Amino acid sequence: MPIDDGNSINADLIAVLVAVTADRPRVMTVQGGDALPSGPFEAGHRSLQSGLRAWVERQTGHPLGYIEQLYTFADKDRAGEDAHRVISISYLGLTREDRKGSVETGWRDWYDYFPWEDHRAGLPSFFEERIAVPLRRWAESAETSTLRGERLQRVNIAFGLQGFGWNEELVLQRYELLYEAGLVPGAAQAGAGNNAVLVPGKPMLADHRRILATGIARLRAKIKYRPVVFELLPPTFTLLQLQRSVEALAGRLVHKQNFRRLIEQQELVEETGAMTADTIGRPAKLFRFRHAVLAERVVAGTKLPLSRA
Repeated sequence: MPIDDGNSINADLIAVLVAVTADRPRVMTVQGGDALPSGPFEAGHRSLQSGLRAWVERQTGHPLGYIEQLYTFADKDRAGEDAHRVISISYLGLTREDRKGSVETGWRDWYDYFPWEDHRAGLPSFFEERIAVPLRRWAESAETSTLRGERLQRVNIAFGLQGFGWNEELVLQRYELLYEAGLVPGAAQAGAGNNAVLVPGKPMLADHRRILATGIARLRAKIKYRPVVFELLPPTFTLLQLQRSVEALAGRLVHKQNFRRLIEQQELVEETGAMTADTIGRPAKLFRFRHAVLAERVVAGTKLPLSRA
């Protein structure tokens, strides 16, 4: 979609396609995990969504179901001085993982890209040395006391330091701070110096990691006010599967009894009358999502009654 103003500006359509498999949040990637499925918006595409669907199905072989527009990125300074400026129009898609894929194209754990976002087993072991200390050093390197204070406050709020609680929705703010401090590949190193130690996590091409962070943040917020998690589950599931899926997306544990009480109070699920066929342990009841609840009232999502553990 070139714009004839003397500059080369194109529009890319980019998909953050999410699934949850075996209690792991998964994202569809291409180019060996280095990029999200994407392609240019072309004259032959009937609409932005039809163009996105065409590119995703061509690159991954996976049809798109539920999708919603995520965000439009057009930052000139993130494209590089020698690159053509590209407007990136991103979409969030929810699906279930198939077993297709290859080394170049396939599903990958999104915590491979953002390992500091998974707090289900507590604070990651590398957090203090590789994230908290470098960020404090970056904040203290500011030229003025005012800027130092502003940086420290942003770091503390985003990463839950100095008495601030961890907010699982601030995924993009955390990534942007790491970028600004020069702690992720591709960032300008002026903030932390050229000798800065980069944080763990797999990099991605261009701004795809930033776009993935935006998708994670959107989904973490959305599961609290809309029952979209059921788009990621099979037609029948156990309550433990539902809980583990929410925890996988949030990167935090929930209180089991409170979580189930919320699900029951909102009448989001109903029993199928069937049980799991597991040979190990006690069989569990199978449930399904009550689609009628969407017509009955405006419903909330699955909430996050966080565990104190």
